[in-house]
Amino acid sequence: MTDLLREIFQTLKCNKLRTSLTGLAVAWGIFMLITLVGMTKGVINSFEKQTASQGSNTINVWPGVTSEPWHGYREGRDVELRTGDMEKLRQTDRQKISDVSSSVYGGGTISTAHEYTSSGYEGVYPSEQRRRGFKMAAGRFINDIDMNQKRKVMVLGEQMVPILFPDKTPAEVIGEKVDCQGLGWTVVGVYESRWSRSVYIPFSTARMLAGNSDKIGSIVVEMTGVETESQGTDLENDIRATLAAAHDFRPTDQSAVWTWNRFTQFLKMQSGMGILNTAMWIIGIFTLLSGIVGVSNIMFVSVRERTHEIGIRRAIGARPRSILTQVIMESVAITSLFGYIGILMGIGLTELLARIFDGSDFITDPRVDISLALEVTAVLIIAGALAGLFPAINALKVKPVEALRDE
Repeated sequence: MTDLLREIFQTLKCNKLRTSLTGLAVAWGIFMLITLVGMTKGVINSFEKQTASQGSNTINVWPGVTSEPWHGYREGRDVELRTGDMEKLRQTDRQKISDVSSSVYGGGTISTAHEYTSSGYEGVYPSEQRRRGFKMAAGRFINDIDMNQKRKVMVLGEQMVPILFPDKTPAEVIGEKVDCQGLGWTVVGVYESRWSRSVYIPFSTARMLAGNSDKIGSIVVEMTGVETESQGTDLENDIRATLAAAHDFRPTDQSAVWTWNRFTQFLKMQSGMGILNTAMWIIGIFTLLSGIVGVSNIMFVSVRERTHEIGIRRAIGARPRSILTQVIMESVAITSLFGYIGILMGIGLTELLARIFDGSDFITDPRVDISLALEVTAVLIIAGALAGLFPAINALKVKPVEALRDE
């Protein structure tokens, strides 16, 4: 084995330029494969993160204007959503609808004794935290007791803390008082956020501030047990039919209420991400394949140049297996050595990209797993063996007498 490795090293050393140029193609192919896979992974991670934060299993409903006459009503009639519609939607399909909620927006200045900001607020249900995936930096989110007792409590974003409380940390502002709409509010929580400055209060309290009006601007229906696009579409049609019966408009009137089925959109985008991932793998593999073909071609040249040497070895009793092993091992050595360099370059670039795009909404954590590097290494060894197999077989076809005559 030691003699074989020495021979391989000597052969590669005697053909430095040819070996380097051939290996460069392999290294570049691996580098491109790792980079493309890492970038694709970053885009997919970003997509999954955003859909998780927005809620991929929800249907949003907004009021619209009828576009068709129905039951004596003319088209052009405004449809107004009301709080009673939420209970009707809950009864639509209890097996597929896990939660129905809404939100109320209000303007105004939020202030402390020394600071203020014109932020406004959003009245929400406790389920808002789960649906948007909020993580609390300190304290808690809105809960059912806040809703039932219409408490004047407030949840701030991390970005609001230094504005209203410049000298305090998120944990220190819990229990502090702020003013809004002429009322005193208690800060009960601070949620983690890099950009958002939204302020949340209980939905019931927000309705009270709005004069206890039962009009609402939107409804969010949370689904459960819905797994296919057709099931999501059927539930969306059921929701539209329920609202059509409540507000007396044609169920097929698409403009009477506007819906956004995040679940079906998520499935379509997920399919698109799968196609993107497959396309990147195909591009990367074909790029790598061009390098492997280069290795195979250079091994054919190497065998042709060493025909005389092979003839001598065959004449003095060298077994075909030893010649086959040497040619294949030379090919494996070239692909493995330069492939490893390509892996290091690719991993290094993905680490750099992870730092550059840290906090970006477009690419999230494009780092490549060590498992992928091991898989690529295995592919390299197999590809190197295949690249050297055909030149090795060609070398065995040369008869010793003809090889000795070769100049």
